[in-house]
Amino acid sequence: MEIYYKYFAMNEDQKESKIRELLLRIKRLEEENKNYKERKTYGLVWENEKIKEKIVEDCKNKLPILERVKEKEIITDKEKPTNIMIEGDNYHALSCLNYTHRNSVDVIYIDPPYNTGNKDFKYNDKFIDKEDEYRHSKWLNFMEKRLDLAKYLLKDDGVIFISIDDNEIAQLKLLCDEIFNENNLLGVITVAKGTTTGQDAKKFGSSVDYILCYCKENFVLGKLDLSDEDKKRFSRKDEKGNYSILQWRKTGNGDKRGDRPNLFYPLKAPDGSVVYPVGPTGYESRWRGNEKNYNSYLKQNMVEWIKQNNEWKPYIKYYLENRLKSASNLWDEIDGNKKATIELKDIFGEKNFLNPKPTDLIKKCISLNCNFSSLILDFFAGSGTTGQAVLDLNKEDGGNRKFILCTNNEGNIATEVCYPRIEKVIKGYKKNGNGEFVEGLGGNLEYFKADENSFISIDTLKKVSDPKKLELTYKAGELIAIKEDIFDEVDKNEYWQIFEDDKRQVAIYFTEDQQELRKLLEKLDIKKEKIVYLFNWGKNTASGEDFGYPDITIKDIPQPIINIYQEING
Repeated sequence: MEIYYKYFAMNEDQKESKIRELLLRIKRLEEENKNYKERKTYGLVWENEKIKEKIVEDCKNKLPILERVKEKEIITDKEKPTNIMIEGDNYHALSCLNYTHRNSVDVIYIDPPYNTGNKDFKYNDKFIDKEDEYRHSKWLNFMEKRLDLAKYLLKDDGVIFISIDDNEIAQLKLLCDEIFNENNLLGVITVAKGTTTGQDAKKFGSSVDYILCYCKENFVLGKLDLSDEDKKRFSRKDEKGNYSILQWRKTGNGDKRGDRPNLFYPLKAPDGSVVYPVGPTGYESRWRGNEKNYNSYLKQNMVEWIKQNNEWKPYIKYYLENRLKSASNLWDEIDGNKKATIELKDIFGEKNFLNPKPTDLIKKCISLNCNFSSLILDFFAGSGTTGQAVLDLNKEDGGNRKFILCTNNEGNIATEVCYPRIEKVIKGYKKNGNGEFVEGLGGNLEYFKADENSFISIDTLKKVSDPKKLELTYKAGELIAIKEDIFDEVDKNEYWQIFEDDKRQVAIYFTEDQQELRKLLEKLDIKKEKIVYLFNWGKNTASGEDFGYPDITIKDIPQPIINIYQEING
């Protein structure tokens, strides 16, 4: 009864907050109960509670925000899409992106630390070596938290590629089977590195890395361009162009007459003789298609008869033009890490960056998504290869893809490698060594920082205080600019902030005092699409029509941001 009276003594906002808190608790309990029921003897088990990650725990009492670094903005063509780079821990960046880009990313490519024990992986600000008894558990904690956040960013037809080597591939696959569902595994790709590393007397040298690839339910795997080696097969030529041939008799499994009796029929050879499909040991076989299909090929001059051992055999032509191929799980045509090192050396000279990935590798991953306007995310961006790969592809095929790169600044990797690389490939640069000028690929970039020093400290995520809600609203401009993909700030004062481009205006009204709101609404351009983020203590029910502006879209601030943080860190 006491709880009953306390509830009805609350105001409406308090009731709504309490209901939301209870729903979150119910959701967590349901998930825990489901996990308990589904727990099995086969699966991945590690010490995930004993070794908690400080960054993740801190987010229960801090609200991450992003700060724009205006001086690092790159604008070469406003007609081209705007790309984003975020400097900071990728857990913080992914938390922010869960507000700005949930269900919005087409392709994720990441090259996380491989946990080799050779100072390539830090956990709670300490390098993990081979002797650490919780080495794998710490790595799994680290990866699980980030992959959980990344999953919610993918569209329903999105796909994620994760580079890894044999140190953690077994553990990573089991982890991803749980996070992305093992039924959504597209494959484990073997990638030839071009060099053999890690050779000693007790182990095989390593000549390959791996890519785990998982998709969302509606993903459609695209085709790839033919390699130069593939094109050599198309050595024949007629009036339609270069072609190769395929035997009309079915080969391999299911090639016997009994498998498809209706596809056993006679054909007339060039000398007038009758030919039936016969297997290599004399058994009755079958053709690949019916007579109607064959006659269609014949009319198009796509049948070629070849005499072998005094026997005529029909073949079907298939042409090189517009020919694509299905992807296999063996990628051995990419020059590997050596080429990647040369690419960086051309840009920077002797600047050292260990184990970069070649742009061709990432371009191949991205190309398996058929959307030429896709959004690509790399939250282990390192030297920025993914950004260059996206810009390269756009230059090659006229696409409008965009990228989001997230990297920390350990060893100044963000400020001295990743950002300068993107700047150079956008604007152009002189190649190291011979001084040849490499033309810029063009594009635009906005730079943000996820800086712990500017995060908003709170007592608890369960109930964010009113002063902290106001503080978050004043500092949310950059998050909203990213969410709305509009970055030109044209006005800011104590009441509002306005961003605009050629077609839209986005405004944030900071305070519950609405005495200046009408001035803001009157200030907005009547010719442009208009969105106003209106401060509210809870959920906003107002519309533009309520203020006499039916063409203005009203959105809430700051509660939707808080709701996301409660969901992922509560």
